[in-house]
Amino acid sequence: SGVMSLLRPLLLDVIPTIQQTAALALGRLANYNDDLAEAVVKGGILPQLMCSLPEQNRFYKKAAAFVLRAVGKHSPQLAQAIVQCGALEMLMICLEDFDPGVKEAASWALGYIARHNSELSQAVVDAGAVPLLVLCIQEPEIALKRIAASTLSDISKHSPELAQTVVDAGAIAHLAQMILNPDAKLKCQVLSALSQIAKHSVDLAELVVEAEIVPVVLTCLKDSDEYVKKNGATLIREIAKHTPELSQLIVNAGGVAAVIDCIGSCKGTVRLPGIMMLGYVAAHSENLSMAVIVSKGIPPLCACLIEEHEDHIKAAAAWALGQVGRHTPEHARAVAVAKVLPILLALYMDTRSSEDLQMKASIFAKKALKNILQKCTYLPALEPLMRDAPPNIMKYVVGQFSKVLPHDSKARRLFVTTGGLKKVQEIQAEPGSLLQEYINTINNCYPEEVVR
Repeated sequence: SGVMSLLRPLLLDVIPTIQQTAALALGRLANYNDDLAEAVVKGGILPQLMCSLPEQNRFYKKAAAFVLRAVGKHSPQLAQAIVQCGALEMLMICLEDFDPGVKEAASWALGYIARHNSELSQAVVDAGAVPLLVLCIQEPEIALKRIAASTLSDISKHSPELAQTVVDAGAIAHLAQMILNPDAKLKCQVLSALSQIAKHSVDLAELVVEAEIVPVVLTCLKDSDEYVKKNGATLIREIAKHTPELSQLIVNAGGVAAVIDCIGSCKGTVRLPGIMMLGYVAAHSENLSMAVIVSKGIPPLCACLIEEHEDHIKAAAAWALGQVGRHTPEHARAVAVAKVLPILLALYMDTRSSEDLQMKASIFAKKALKNILQKCTYLPALEPLMRDAPPNIMKYVVGQFSKVLPHDSKARRLFVTTGGLKKVQEIQAEPGSLLQEYINTINNCYPEEVVR
């Protein structure tokens, strides 16, 4: 109906209320979808919105920042259009305003611009936003703290350099102090910002740890709010993944036990960062993997394989179990005794799964099986697999029997009485293949008439 061209002149009306209401209307239109946001840009409305901003009152500044946020949120191209029309300078003026509502609106708009990619994030940094945002998280208003922390998170996430800029402005110390704030939404944003800083490099993770966040973050895993739990676990994961030393630090603080409790007490995607964290810790070394086993980490990971319907969660649990079991026979046995192997095999052979999952969960299940089987010498856990395993898994199972049986007379007897030896004779192996070699080794343990 041509409403854009009717609203545009109202932005310069002499009556302030009309200006504000026109800006609000434009913001709501632009917020609705990207076509309308594009119409705002193409209609030349942004320069008009900016032209009298510095001398306007707080209501107009809030409305103008809302329009910028509504346009910028849809796509990098629209956010770029905002940067090109010089809006960042105006948003800096709003960030320095003395009204917390104006600061909040400006922070929000900057976050929506910065979250798209590192170029836009860099533009926000170059405009001088970071020190002002760090001041905003120190303000008393909770709403302003939340949005400023969220914007710092959006700036930090793209690259180590951008995260370093946020660190250099002294953000970590102020964020760390707010982890225990009673407001759940603020905690979420603070944990997210610290995760986005810690994820990039060992150095940045160490700086986050030095702010003495470790024992404090573990309390977040018991929070009643699901998102606080999830973001707390994500932060621990981002620290633990870098080095064995950082993982050890988390283990020493009781982090593994806390994450295991957290996985046990929730469902769905909230579990995912915790599952990944256990996998990263276990991957670093035999001792750290043993810490996961001793803290009773295997049953909840196994439960995730059975209970969860989301493919990526099953895949993560399979991967984590593979990391726990891949070090030594002792580690593999701990996983095998928990009856994990048949579940992994079923997941690997599950043909009902969607194409993408077929790729994801089944690849991870196969890898985990391979990792664990190559170390597992606990034969009672291997026998059930001889019924159902396909040839590419069977060779690992039979391979383990061929390693143990020649040296263990009790196992040799059991292998006959449980029907294992009979099963081996039924396997169709390619002559000269590795599988055939394993079968020959097993058969050589017994007198010929027993084999026949």
